[in-house]
This record gives sequence, C-alpha cells and structure tokens, in this order.
Amino acid sequence: MIRLSRSLVGEMEIEAVATIIRRGFLGMGAEAQCFEQELASFIGGGVSVACVNTGTSALHLALQAVGVGPGDEVLVPTLTYVATFQAVSACGAVPVACDVSENTGLLDLSDAGKRITPKTRAVIPVHYASFTGDIGAVYAFAGSHGLRVVEDAAHAFGCEFKGKRVGSFGDVVCFSFDGIKNITSGEGGAVVSADGQVIAKVQDARLLGVQKDTEKRFRGERSWDFDVTEQGWRYHMSDIMAAIGRVQLKRFERDLKPARVSLAEHYIRKLQGLSQIRLFGADLSAVVPHIMPIRILGGKRDIVRAALLENDIEAGLHYKPNHLLSKFGHGAVKLPVAEKLYNEILSLPLHPGLTVSDVDRVAGVIERALV
Repeated sequence: MIRLSRSLVGEMEIEAVATIIRRGFLGMGAEAQCFEQELASFIGGGVSVACVNTGTSALHLALQAVGVGPGDEVLVPTLTYVATFQAVSACGAVPVACDVSENTGLLDLSDAGKRITPKTRAVIPVHYASFTGDIGAVYAFAGSHGLRVVEDAAHAFGCEFKGKRVGSFGDVVCFSFDGIKNITSGEGGAVVSADGQVIAKVQDARLLGVQKDTEKRFRGERSWDFDVTEQGWRYHMSDIMAAIGRVQLKRFERDLKPARVSLAEHYIRKLQGLSQIRLFGADLSAVVPHIMPIRILGGKRDIVRAALLENDIEAGLHYKPNHLLSKFGHGAVKLPVAEKLYNEILSLPLHPGLTVSDVDRVAGVIERALV
C-alpha cells in the first residue's frame, strides 16, 4: 500500500524523547523553551513563538488573543479542514464561510468582501496546499476594513512569500506540527507574531490563564500564588513533543524539505500533460508542499480514486467545504466554486518516505484510468 501520508521519524527522534524521559520531567519546561527559540530564529523577522499542543489550539488561542469573542464574525474560506471553523466557534464567534478561487483554492477576497458586517472582526486566510497566493492583498483587504489577520499556515511551514518565510511578517500566523505536517512534534502547533501582547496572551491562555506561568515553567518552577483574569485552556506543549520537534527542525532543510519538493515536482512533470488534470500550482520555488491535491475534470474523479484504491494506493479529499457541514449551515449558503472543486479534487500520496518509483506508479494508474 502506498500511503497518502505518514510520519517520518527515526532514531534521532527516539533518542531525543528518551533523553527527556531520563530527565524525569515530561511537562512544559526548558525543552519547549528551546524549541520556541529555535523556531523564532528559523522563521526570522524578529517574531516570538508560543508552542501549543495542536494547530487547532494555536488558531483558537490566536483568535482569542486578538479579541475575537462571542457574537463576533470571522471570514474563513470554506475549503479548509474543519479545525479552522471549530477554532472560531470555540471562541463563541461565528465562522463566515467564503468562496475560493478556482485556480488556487485560496480565499476569494471579492466574495469575502460581500460578507462583511458590523460584527466582522477578523479574517483567516488558509494557505491551502502550502500556497500563500497574494497574501499581501489579504492584508490590504483587512487593513481597509479594520480586521485582524490570523493566518492558518498549517500546510505552509517553511514556505516563503517574496523571499520571506511565512510567519516572519504579517499579523498572527499559526502552524501545525501534527504527525504528517512538514515538521512534526507528534502533535503540536505554534502561534507566531511580532505583537508581544498577542504572544503574552497566548502564553497565559495555554496554561489555564495563569498569569506569567510560562516564565516559571521554563525555569522548572510552578506558580502557587497566582491570578487569573481571562479564560484559559490546557493547551501547552510538553517537553516530549518539543524534543521531537527540535530534531525535525534540524532535519527540515537537510532532508524533509528537499524530499517533499522533489516528489511534488516529479508529480507535476508526470501529470501536467494530461488534458483532464488541473494542478493548483506548478511553481514550487517558494513552496514546501504538505499535500498534493489535483483537480480531475469531466466527472472522472471517483473513477480515478477507485482505480488508485484497486492498486493499493491511498487517495484523499482535501476538503469537504465546511458550509456543507450540519454545524456550519448544511449548505444554506451557496458557494459554487468550492462546491465545484469538492467534486473534482483528489489528493495524491505525498510524504518524505515516498519514492520516485511510487510517484511513477501513482501517475501511471491515473493516466490509465483517464483513457
């Protein structure tokens, strides 16, 4: 079976975890602090980083930190994993589903503009399939309407926009480090910002709202006489997770990034000549691809998917538009581009454990299925 995605961890990660276990402290401490510092250095731009237990937690805390609360509205492209919408609703706010561009799967700003109301507080651009699109236009849009920007960069760790790493500029950026992302900490995520007030709020909120508890935990201490003024959550990252993440970060430029880029480029070479295939992007110069979605035209997506499964090749659907889910409207609003894409998209296997021969095998099955 050629798997759709998988973690790529080995002896270095195992030894890093074993070291933490031998130390006898497994919670959030010095290892998490080191991971945050190393991430900030890697991303650049003078940003600060607050690590948490999942990418969803990162989005939730980021939204809370910029002031999104009950009754507020947040603009979100409907073509994203449900985590993005759940992070908004976790704040008591309303995720407002917006349509996407047919060519990129990214937020359609013209559609988003029609959905602004006096209750709109923020916009979440989602870097679908690791592409940022024209993120500058998103910031211009947000600025003209007085909105905060919380980037869902779960797919985009290590990617760039105009020569700058995602996370090194802008308002607030959230990454995911779950088992199949560009780097993993087993589970985990991070909030990145140059806004010190946002980071301070996230640091407190990830530890149940206990003020300044982060500083003490990094020193191996605990808060006993403390105050809490805002709602908090148990969202912090453990040292075990941070230990895995630190190794993965060291490996990123050396082997994880080159493998992903090389495999995606090989897919593009094999598929771009097929008339019934459309790609979301062929220029990977600034992209470290997390997933490999393609569009299959002519109503043949399910035929291709079945052929792949028959040949022991997993395939995915990234994603069912959220406005079609019962919790988020059950299709009450019509977003025609996203609905069209949902019937065409198919994600192909992509992870650093894949080989060029595997890609050839996948492409061959697709080509035969489209005859």
